[in-house]
Amino acid sequence: MSAMLEVEDLTVTYRTGGRSVPALRGVDLTLDRGETLGLAGESGSGKSTLALALLRLLPAAAEVGGRVRYEGEDLLTARWNRMRAVRWAEASVVFQGAMSALNPVHTVGDQLVEPILLHGRKAGEEGGRITEREARRRAGELLESVGVPAARMRGYPHEFSGGQRQRIMIAMALACRPSLIVADEPTTALDVMVQAQILDLLAERVRDEGIGIIMISHDLSVLGQMCDRLAVMYAGQIVEHGPSGRLLEDPRHPYTGALSRAFPTIGDPASRRAPAGLPGDPPDQAALGAGCSFAPRCPQVHEVCRSRPVELWPAGDDRVSACLRTLPGFPDVTPTASEPATEGARR
Repeated sequence: MSAMLEVEDLTVTYRTGGRSVPALRGVDLTLDRGETLGLAGESGSGKSTLALALLRLLPAAAEVGGRVRYEGEDLLTARWNRMRAVRWAEASVVFQGAMSALNPVHTVGDQLVEPILLHGRKAGEEGGRITEREARRRAGELLESVGVPAARMRGYPHEFSGGQRQRIMIAMALACRPSLIVADEPTTALDVMVQAQILDLLAERVRDEGIGIIMISHDLSVLGQMCDRLAVMYAGQIVEHGPSGRLLEDPRHPYTGALSRAFPTIGDPASRRAPAGLPGDPPDQAALGAGCSFAPRCPQVHEVCRSRPVELWPAGDDRVSACLRTLPGFPDVTPTASEPATEGARR
């Protein structure tokens, strides 16, 4: 049986300042119903671009290639009226900046009720349209579920704190009972108590309703807790992919290891005072050469890494890594030493 979401060779290129800047370079992944996939990586690695590309929310200056199949239908070639329905009734997005995503001249209640009226249907009734009274009741229930009193439905976005606005965005993403949620840093603005509440709510939806979630976060502890699988991105590509627990405990790519070590260990003073960060900056993706894009910053770099083309190769049970060290016979490897694990990356 095919996955709910299948992304194949997804590329995104921005035209800016008279030059082409590749933001995504051949991303492959899949997501099943009832599964949570995490995306990790530094700022600029392509995570948010990937989230927006899935539902065709990128600006006109972006050139998109590849395939994004949702329930077997390629969304990149779907008509706009079809996409309008998909974006609410079947898939939704929790945007990173809640204030810029909410309309400042409408109450949060009206902004919740509108998509429910346009795209929502009564639970358990095939084709049954929802009434405005039912929509307002559901909007109130959604606000309560994310810790915002239903009595504040008449409030405007500027009357809420940053964390409350983020919770309202999460309520909007759940409004029409979608099968897929793409959550871009959904808990960044939340305190730890509310963050735990929201993560429990999303986990409950996955467990009880079988929805699929793609969760983007810089917080590896959140991804490790919430996600079944984790994909690590660097310079517009996935460099490691596998079950989240095993990937974080035993990373097979030096970049994944650097991300894991950048977080101080609770109760370890030495770790807190001197966390192991990663020197240097992400590369200019418009000027990438041959070889591994992580080579200039890699603490384990070998000369062959600077010239040898890199793909995702098998790196253990249900795991892949874009590191030459995963190949037998490293560093004496040849272009035919191992077949790329593209299909494994999608799984």
